[in-house]
Amino acid sequence: MARSEPRTPLRFSTQTLLLQLAVVLLVVLLSAAVHAWLTYQRVGDEAEARALTLARTVASDPSVRTDVLEISRQAGTPPAAELADGPLMATAEAARTRTGALFVVITDETGLRLAHPDPQRLGEKVSTDPSEALAGREVTTRNTGTLGPSAGAKVPVYAPGSEVVVGEVSVGYSMETVGQTVARDIGPVALTAAGALVAGVLGSFLLRRRLQRLTLGLEPEEISTLVHDQVAVLQGVDEGVIGISADGRISVFNAAAGRLLGQKDLTGFRWEDAPVPDQLKSLIAPGSGSADAVELVAGGRVLVVSARKTLHRREDLGWVVMLRDRTELQQLTRQLDAVGTMATALRAQRHEFANQLHTLAGFLSIGQHAQARNYLAQLAATGPLKFPVDQAELLQDPYLQAFVGAKSVEADERGVALRIGPETLVRGQVTEPQDVTTVLGNLIDNAVNAAVAGLAEERWVELEILDEPADDGGTLYVVVADSGDGLAAGTDPESVFAEGYTMASGPVRAGGGQGFGLALARQLARRRGGDVSLLDPGKPGGPGAVFMATLPQTTAATRASRVANAGGTGGEEEHG
Repeated sequence: MARSEPRTPLRFSTQTLLLQLAVVLLVVLLSAAVHAWLTYQRVGDEAEARALTLARTVASDPSVRTDVLEISRQAGTPPAAELADGPLMATAEAARTRTGALFVVITDETGLRLAHPDPQRLGEKVSTDPSEALAGREVTTRNTGTLGPSAGAKVPVYAPGSEVVVGEVSVGYSMETVGQTVARDIGPVALTAAGALVAGVLGSFLLRRRLQRLTLGLEPEEISTLVHDQVAVLQGVDEGVIGISADGRISVFNAAAGRLLGQKDLTGFRWEDAPVPDQLKSLIAPGSGSADAVELVAGGRVLVVSARKTLHRREDLGWVVMLRDRTELQQLTRQLDAVGTMATALRAQRHEFANQLHTLAGFLSIGQHAQARNYLAQLAATGPLKFPVDQAELLQDPYLQAFVGAKSVEADERGVALRIGPETLVRGQVTEPQDVTTVLGNLIDNAVNAAVAGLAEERWVELEILDEPADDGGTLYVVVADSGDGLAAGTDPESVFAEGYTMASGPVRAGGGQGFGLALARQLARRRGGDVSLLDPGKPGGPGAVFMATLPQTTAATRASRVANAGGTGGEEEHG
């Protein structure tokens, strides 16, 4: 059995064309139908008005009123032959012939025909209800009688000189005549509708061609995919992206570009009027092509900028400008320097540790067991590795021990002594080393810079770390103080956490990326539900400022800390 080929779906432009044609056709047909209905109602109303006028004229004829009164006074209805030759029949037929009405019927007070176009119907009851007219009310009707459908009127006949109803006059015009009038009037409407349909078809074709040109022949699904991809790419990259259309307006400006340039969304601005550095504008010059990347300073950042001209099927689409933050590369370089410093310190300590093992082996080999025990006790008190940091034995967590040790090496190189405060107590284990070391490192770097810039002869940085362990994530408390000169008089405590603010008033380490540490530390802490705050602004000559960081959900309780907590709880219960 041969497999049927899958049907190719219609293109969107074709679907749009067919939909527009269907809408135009529907509108034309509805308009024509409404016009025909309104015309039909208007012609019918005119026929009813003519019938009412004719019925009033016949009913008000004195001879008709007198003849109807005389017949009504008789004991019975005259024979049909007598009525056919009577004056009422002559008057009714004359009026019908003169006006082109379908019928003119005269009845007595009981509804029996006294005049009718068909003599055979004389003396019979009328086919339609005459009660309204016999009650003294004029009515217009559209109904079907013995002569066919008609639009007519019924008018009461009064006795001469009184208000007594003695009969009624019924006049009707054929609805077929009304239909013929409508058909005659609808011709121009049909021609107008046909012209509108042709104009709609032509307009739909032109719109289809323009739609294809504007969408570059792409289908809506393809356009939707491109938009989603564009948003994902523009918002998912760290590089700033600026798109300039061929007419010189900014058409794309992602969030990273705004962050790097320190601007809000500039979409819609003309490129020459946009608030961006002139060096950046010079890359997009008339007649220039793609250029090599250049460096410039914008928004307090060092940026690497490149510009490329874009074409689509030889159509000029404008320019694309890429912004890359070299400041992040410099921060990464500083982190690598810290890692290198730690590696160098660990390498030196490895040699020292080997020497300590040789010393211990020598004591044992010569039988000096007491000296070996004393030596081991000394090592246990100071730790297996020796960093230039005072009271390093208070730090038991390996992450904190290694990181603070590396920072102490850096501080020692700059003539600053890093020491651990006596209140330090960390019973848990650090579970978020990246955030902890980032916040702690920025606070220590800030304090070291302040100590170096301070006027005190003894330069020091003191660090106290406390933790509150918990099974579902403990909180780490960090307090950092220094020997610097503190904040300048009148400084807003919150301003020190703004980007670009530095605590150092003197020379600082080259390439240190100063001015972002405190802002970054507070941002990381608040992201975890904690904070970084200023406890003491310090004073000139020292001691300097004191900062405190609270880092929730960064430690986990160890077995030893659980046992200690349990023992402490039991002791309190016994004491109580």
